[in-house]
Amino acid sequence: MSGSQYVDPEGFLYTAPVREQGNIYKPHNKSMAEELNEKTMHDVHTKEIDLVSRDPKRLNDDVVKIDFEDVIAEPDGTHSFDGIWKASFTTFTVTKYWFYRLLSAIFGIPLALIWGIYFAILSFLHIWAVVPCIRSYLIEIQCISRVYSICIHTFCDPLFEAIGKMFSTIRATVRKEI
Repeated sequence: MSGSQYVDPEGFLYTAPVREQGNIYKPHNKSMAEELNEKTMHDVHTKEIDLVSRDPKRLNDDVVKIDFEDVIAEPDGTHSFDGIWKASFTTFTVTKYWFYRLLSAIFGIPLALIWGIYFAILSFLHIWAVVPCIRSYLIEIQCISRVYSICIHTFCDPLFEAIGKMFSTIRATVRKEI
């Protein structure tokens, strides 16, 4: 098995197998199947996700990390009954937890679908429209910039050089009279 190797942004090593026979995903013989291991067949779309740390890039640390103490606080000298305080804490925490789960169960998949479509369209437009337009513009403007540069060097440089020589003979002196 031979092929180029590359590392994705998450550090996984991938190889692009080149074979003379058989499909790399369904090899025809046992020796080909044994050559394939989990590292070379790592699929980026079904990679394992971390169910414990669900915000590894810390996108929402400053936005939605709200606890009971961040919303409700009783200053010194103004305290409710301890049982009421504990019940309020429990009610707030459990309600926030289960309501988030309910909302994510109802709207999570449809919104994931919408955001997936949106970012697919955004990527498509960027790859197939924006970057080619910018590259095309830069190629076209390069030709115009060369013509502009030739015109400047042909007409303006001699003019400015002549004006510079004309004014170079002027000498200014400052005298202080008392």
